Amino acid sequence: MDYQNIKFERDGALALLTVDRPKALNALNSATFHEMEHALNSLKEDTRALIVTGGGDKAFVAGADIAEMSTISAAQAREFSALGHRVFEHLENLPIPTIAAVNGFALGGGLELALGCDLIYASEKAKLGVPEVTLGVIPGFGGTQRLTRLLGRARAKELLFTADRLDAAKAKEIGLVLDVVPADKLMEHVKAVAAKILKNGPLAVAQAKRVVEYGADQDLRAANELERQGFAVLFGSEDQREGMAAFLAKRPANFQGK
Repeated sequence: MDYQNIKFERDGALALLTVDRPKALNALNSATFHEMEHALNSLKEDTRALIVTGGGDKAFVAGADIAEMSTISAAQAREFSALGHRVFEHLENLPIPTIAAVNGFALGGGLELALGCDLIYASEKAKLGVPEVTLGVIPGFGGTQRLTRLLGRARAKELLFTADRLDAAKAKEIGLVLDVVPADKLMEHVKAVAAKILKNGPLAVAQAKRVVEYGADQDLRAANELERQGFAVLFGSEDQREGMAAFLAKRPANFQGK
């Protein structure tokens, strides 16, 4: 696919998806969603981590494209919401860690994109929020639900009702982002986190993600059963044998994802 709105690159086992519409502050329109979906579908089997960021120096993603949304009908809005949900659920359900590098404005659909990732890191310049009520609508790509699960009902409602824009320090204080770093160090920091992940057993990392994600929606007993199953199944892998043999031999493990 000839991408017009994103960049999709690969560096060994690490993939980088950049929403690249800087003149529109990387706003998400239908075409951008379709390109993102194509990129996610084209991830190679040996990809072990994905970084998501925004092009230019002002925005991660400033939101959904209001120019496109301003004239659509309720039926078309439902289709647009379904498209965004499908793409972000695909991102969320990838069997690899996904990392959002929030390099500027992450508002509305932009924050929803970040929330679809496993880990969120922000530059000192970042501004985050869900200002949809100022437009007479609500988040339509999972923001109401993912915010609530991450921050709790009261804090999520506060952000949704007030449309406040948080600076990066406040976002970290309330647990919306993990760390805040200088703008010129953000990608270096995020790639360093990815490098740590890439050293570990990919099947184990994928299983850890799976049991956390699925276990979070279940009671403790059912969630612990998921963990027991995940733990046991890894003992049938070559990675488990290699990891433990390497530990006993006091050498680095050479994981193959098998």
